[in-house]
Amino acid sequence: MNLLRPAAFLAVAAVGTVHVAAQTRTAAPLRLSDAIVGSVVEYTVNPEDSLTSIGARMGVDVSTLRQQNGLDLRAALQPGQTLTVDNRHVVPGGVSDALVVNIPQRMLFLFGPGDEMRGYPVAVGRPTWQTPTGSFSVLSKRAKPTCDVPPSIQEEMRRNGRKPLTSVPPEPSNPLGDRWLGLSLPSVGIHGTSAPESIYTFDTHGCIRLHPDDIRDVFERVALQDAGEVIYEPVLMAQVGDRVFLEVHRDVYGRRGDPTLTIRRIAAQCPIPELDWDKVRRVVESHDGIASDVTAGKRRRGRRLPSMTM
Repeated sequence: MNLLRPAAFLAVAAVGTVHVAAQTRTAAPLRLSDAIVGSVVEYTVNPEDSLTSIGARMGVDVSTLRQQNGLDLRAALQPGQTLTVDNRHVVPGGVSDALVVNIPQRMLFLFGPGDEMRGYPVAVGRPTWQTPTGSFSVLSKRAKPTCDVPPSIQEEMRRNGRKPLTSVPPEPSNPLGDRWLGLSLPSVGIHGTSAPESIYTFDTHGCIRLHPDDIRDVFERVALQDAGEVIYEPVLMAQVGDRVFLEVHRDVYGRRGDPTLTIRRIAAQCPIPELDWDKVRRVVESHDGIASDVTAGKRRRGRRLPSMTM
């Protein structure tokens, strides 16, 4: 969990700040993407797997995994069982920074040389302790960080009947994992975790949390002073070739209005193929967080959707 910060970063972070954004509804920016990450794969269940761990690793809600595979709520996974996992996500359009985090999407996107792009599922701030939005730069990189616990989180521990921690050294139980990227946003960093199943949730104290393998990969690809942006977009659309994909998430921070209005604004102002509004309605109602083809008419045979790294 994101309760700690590296001691070396305390000069930048505002110690003990609880960030809860104003609950105002604003119009979403008109951003049309031209790319998605992820794919549809067949996944073989391992003995240690659960739907939670699979969803956390691949960036899919547990309820969506159940629906994709027709699983009963009471059914247990069996080793060797095959699951179909669709983890396609729209890459936010209209951004130019090296790092982009979209809060409702619970995804971090890393843009490299040329057209290279990578997507990683993340955990972000809970509704009562929100991850702030805005532009940032990477100010520090720490391997095996030693962490100090802010007073506000020590107080939360007391309220929950736990003995407050003041610091945690580099060790397997360190909630920050073994990598930390300090950002210019107040009280926020990008880091690993000692609890991989917590990824793809809204349950941090504002920080951005990645799977241990993913944070190590991002850590090696990101340089000091790289620019980034945290955005808040529950509705994303992409045109890839002659197909339009729509992805809708829950508006967990209550900052946007009717998602259909956003979709209609994009359709009216961007030159995209005609949409099948019945498909659009189903995507909006399910808000399953998966990029779905909502183009009117049948898809042409022989055309394959290009895949990006995730």
